[in-house]
Amino acid sequence: MSSEVAARRDAKKLVRSPSGLRMVPEHRAYGSPFGLEEPPWVPDKECPRCMQCDTKFDFLTRKHHCRRCGKCFCDKCCGQKVALRRMCFVDPVRQCAGCAPVSRREADFYDRQLKLLLSGATFLVTFENSEKPDTMVCRLSTSEGRGTDVEVARIAAVQMLTEGLPPGDTLSHTSLPASRPAAEGGNARAIGMTLQYTTPGAEGLTQLTLTAGEDADGSRRQATAWLAAMHKAAKLLYESRDQ
Repeated sequence: MSSEVAARRDAKKLVRSPSGLRMVPEHRAYGSPFGLEEPPWVPDKECPRCMQCDTKFDFLTRKHHCRRCGKCFCDKCCGQKVALRRMCFVDPVRQCAGCAPVSRREADFYDRQLKLLLSGATFLVTFENSEKPDTMVCRLSTSEGRGTDVEVARIAAVQMLTEGLPPGDTLSHTSLPASRPAAEGGNARAIGMTLQYTTPGAEGLTQLTLTAGEDADGSRRQATAWLAAMHKAAKLLYESRDQ
């Protein structure tokens, strides 16, 4: 990547919206693939009562808008201020009781799981035309990748490979976005995933299958954690595209 392109990708600007200050990419094309747009606010005249507890608004009971969903609530139902990284807010912003826990879980993804995805893990990688897998360190890339780096914005589909679900079944496919991470569901265990993604200059989708490999100390723990983090990343990606 040239220094000019890198500078454009990293450039930020401070903007003010009705919801608060946001630090956003100067060039929209370089926005986060996990980003969410600010929702339109429900007009004041359309919400005479709290949309959660049905309390009537008056001089003492003021109305507040959740910065994540845009709905109108009283202070009791919308009094939490929580970081909203996916909308690039500089400071924690007011969110309703339904949205605040979601934003907290996403903050954990940004603080822990995204770092793991960018650092990578060891996998047995099988490309669609390969007969046998190669051992590689695979990582997620937030820009145009090289080698086994997969640019997150180019991911089209993800399937988790799991084992340990029904007795006697050793392998099953779990499709996104409706599923839970296999590593979190009962005795199920994530052992790999299949990724389909677009490649610059190529038609159609490229597919590769990742199977958890052993790291330097003979453990698959890093690869299993990477798979769980990737499952979460894919769900956020679907949400961003479907909004």
